[in-house]
Amino acid sequence: MKNLARRNIRNLVAYKSGKPINEVKRELGLKRVIKLASNESPLISFRVKNAIKRSISEINRYPEGSCFYLRQKLSKKFGLKPGNFVFGNGSDELIDVIIKTFVEQDEEIITSKISFLEYEIVAKINARRVITVPLKSFKYDLKAIKQKITAKTKVIFIANPNNPTGTYVNAGEVREFLTGLPANVIVVFDEAYNEFVDAPDFPDTFCYLNKKNVIILRTFSKVYGMAGLRIGYAVAEECLTKFMERVRPPFNVNSIAQASAAAALSDTGHVSAARKITLAQKKYLYDALDRLGVAYIPSAANFILIKVAKNTVTVFREMLRYGVIVRDMEQYGLNNYIRVTIGKPGENRKFIEVFKKLL
Repeated sequence: MKNLARRNIRNLVAYKSGKPINEVKRELGLKRVIKLASNESPLISFRVKNAIKRSISEINRYPEGSCFYLRQKLSKKFGLKPGNFVFGNGSDELIDVIIKTFVEQDEEIITSKISFLEYEIVAKINARRVITVPLKSFKYDLKAIKQKITAKTKVIFIANPNNPTGTYVNAGEVREFLTGLPANVIVVFDEAYNEFVDAPDFPDTFCYLNKKNVIILRTFSKVYGMAGLRIGYAVAEECLTKFMERVRPPFNVNSIAQASAAAALSDTGHVSAARKITLAQKKYLYDALDRLGVAYIPSAANFILIKVAKNTVTVFREMLRYGVIVRDMEQYGLNNYIRVTIGKPGENRKFIEVFKKLL
């Protein structure tokens, strides 16, 4: 029966998501579990909650296919045309749309060896070849990536900040990378964690949209606290988005997600609060890890990659027994690291308390 599947699917390793809270409670008989595994926001916007309540009465109808009202709000927010946006069921779907839209069967994709796993997984599902370039000091090596470009290169994915390392490439590095880049190579900047960045040299990639071969991915799953609603968007020149719209599935963003995202854009107080608590709690975790003598990678995002003395899966399982879900790094090949999302103060204290016991 295995032969019924396409050849490129038979040995594919699917994306491994963070373990759900209710599953851990059920399996281990725990009453209280905290999840610090999936880089979610610890806060939910009250305006989003109200938008969800108002939208429930219309769930018997198909959603508005073009995300009209959300499109108008984003257009105003960024000073761009409504046609510069393409919406998806999270950034994951947009990665698929980009590959299906632009990468021919004999063309290639380049990304980092340790980055968001979906770039490589989705490419393999679509039977497209992926070239991966090693990180340099846990960071995207843009010079090495540029050297890998050939006549077959079509799309380059750059996660900035990078998941799972939390590192970023700065404005100067991006400017140098894009200088002289072939016009037929599309560069995708995946900026899911953009709103958490606190660095003056982080690049403003919107200024490169006029190059016509740049796509920027953003999401409502992180700082906006809407991971469960699945909505993200791509920003690009209309010469690219008009083709992506032909590939995007109809009604791919549900009506509740659309209304919630529009409400979230108006709730600037929520974004400020989520950013403030994340930056403050990141410092708390840094200080606690420093006192414990534990190494970690400084992060521009809302998570920290932490070095552990034991195997990553062992630490993950041991922490589960105490009701703390972290992310093991086995699928990334980082067998002596765990990734920990920055949560609320009480959650972070609980993590440190348990982590100390396991040292």
